[in-house]
Amino acid sequence: MKNLILLLLGHNRFTGSIPVSLGNLSKLEILDVHENLLSGVIPQELGKLESLIQLAFSHNELSGQILVTIGNLSRLEQLFLNDNQFNGYIPKELGNLNSLVELILLINQLSGLIPDSLGNLKKLEQFTVHDNKLSGHFPETIGKCIKLRYLILSDNLLVGSVPTSVCNLRSLEILHLGNNQLNGRIPQCLSNSVTSATSSKFWIYE
Repeated sequence: MKNLILLLLGHNRFTGSIPVSLGNLSKLEILDVHENLLSGVIPQELGKLESLIQLAFSHNELSGQILVTIGNLSRLEQLFLNDNQFNGYIPKELGNLNSLVELILLINQLSGLIPDSLGNLKKLEQFTVHDNKLSGHFPETIGKCIKLRYLILSDNLLVGSVPTSVCNLRSLEILHLGNNQLNGRIPQCLSNSVTSATSSKFWIYE
């Protein structure tokens, strides 16, 4: 099956681990196994699928760390890893994905900082990482992702102030920072779009 381009297995009840042999499908552009009962880790071999445009592993029981080698998938436009049990850091190598439009990592157990390298993602329109254990400051470099429409960082452990670089995100439709430990002043450019705010909770929409 080396000519396979699309592999769509979503909305089933597949169990067990993701086969290592999928790494041999060198022409594969879409790998979608969302909403199954798959467990274990993402095989290292999938980092060789350089033709991938969409990788959808959401709503499974996958664990371990996000593969650093996903950062080699230069054609990738959509990365859906949400609703699993991934832990560890968000790899800084994801900042190499120059074609990425959607980065969806919500509802996992990711920790550590949001990497500054994500500011390199000039085509990114949606970055959603709510309901994790991410800490540190709101990265100022996110302000370089000028095509962002949805930025959802709620329900983490982020601290410090909201950087004024968010004012560069002129396409932004939803900014959700609720249930963190943010403080300081709300940037002036957002003053007309805040529906409610406290020192530890922001719900900010355009």
